[in-house]
Amino acid sequence: MNNQKQQKPTLSGQRFKTRKRDEKERFDPTQFQDCIIQSLTETGTDLEAVAKFLDASGAKLDYRRYAETLFDILVAGGMLAPGGTLADDMMRTHVCVFAAQEDLETMQAFAQVFNKLIRRYKYLEKGFEDEVKKLLLFLKGFSESERNKLAMLTGVLLANGTLNASILNSLYNENLVKEGVSAAFAVKLFKSWINEKDINAVAASLRKVSMDNRLMELFPANKQSVEHFTKYFTEAGLKELSEYVRNQQTIGARKELQKELQEQMSRGDPFKDIILYVKEEMKRNNIPEPVVIGIVWSSVMSTVEWNKKEELVAEQAIKHLKQYSPLLAAFTTQGQSELTLLLKIQEYCYDNIHFMKAFQKIVVLFYKAEVLSEEPILKWYKDAHVAKGKSVFLEQMKKFVEWLKNAEEESESEAEEGD
Repeated sequence: MNNQKQQKPTLSGQRFKTRKRDEKERFDPTQFQDCIIQSLTETGTDLEAVAKFLDASGAKLDYRRYAETLFDILVAGGMLAPGGTLADDMMRTHVCVFAAQEDLETMQAFAQVFNKLIRRYKYLEKGFEDEVKKLLLFLKGFSESERNKLAMLTGVLLANGTLNASILNSLYNENLVKEGVSAAFAVKLFKSWINEKDINAVAASLRKVSMDNRLMELFPANKQSVEHFTKYFTEAGLKELSEYVRNQQTIGARKELQKELQEQMSRGDPFKDIILYVKEEMKRNNIPEPVVIGIVWSSVMSTVEWNKKEELVAEQAIKHLKQYSPLLAAFTTQGQSELTLLLKIQEYCYDNIHFMKAFQKIVVLFYKAEVLSEEPILKWYKDAHVAKGKSVFLEQMKKFVEWLKNAEEESESEAEEGD
């Protein structure tokens, strides 16, 4: 009996022929370009026919691999060299964005071509976004007319959601900004974007990618002011964009003011220093007094850890607000400011349930401290209050308002007797 183990067969020394489909295809964008351009020439300038050709060709041509080449052709007519130029010896087509008419209607039609292509071949979405970012960096290499067409097209594509507003980052390139290319391009882009949507939709898209506070960066550092931005874009026919940026700056300034105010209060800075700082900020950022009193009120109320017991919080509030009444009085020099403060107190007492019974006490305190006067209080009581806690607060104020009215009538009769 043979006890020796049977030797296992081995694969060493054997050769396998590589299957054709496993061989790595050579990267040849020129051949891909020639194929696309030849077909586009046969299709002609009918953009519906172009869209159908692109849809059908995706099954035969490797769009995934040659996405950049494909988009170069559709935008510029051929493959772009670094800097945005077309090589002289390359094939090119006139069925492209840059060779089309320079008007919004034509660019809207081209946008449909890109929309259909990307909807059909979803994997092209990222490649197209990268392509547009690249094209924006190449703007100096294009003619003014080509830049205008690209701007209009980009605006339409941003409006219909084919592109994300993050592509605008490319416009903050130092050289493009310095030479005024970014700002001029942005004018055409925003005009077509707002034409398709409206300023609110545009603002929402910008906010989503944290671009809403960066628009002034379209200008060099020495021109990054609200005044310059407003003048430039208003003269270009984009008043709504100018107003939006002005509002954004104001909102930013208000947030900064509140943050600084709270820090000054927590440090215990003297009221005269705080008042001086606030007044300078009001002037510098053109913030009206009624807005400022709302900021001061919020800041004052946020510096305290309030008691959770309703019977104790009113006493705590009166003590705290008595201390800060000179600061509040400095910014209630107008009737509208007083009314704004009354509404802020009403909203605060309603939103913070422990303060519901403290409303009247706070108003009386401010009346005695000359933060509030008769007329705004009576106006608030009559018709200027808001719905929040209305019945509760009007009931609380009833006796005090009657007293104010009687005091006012007595002073009027005394004045008449004096005459």
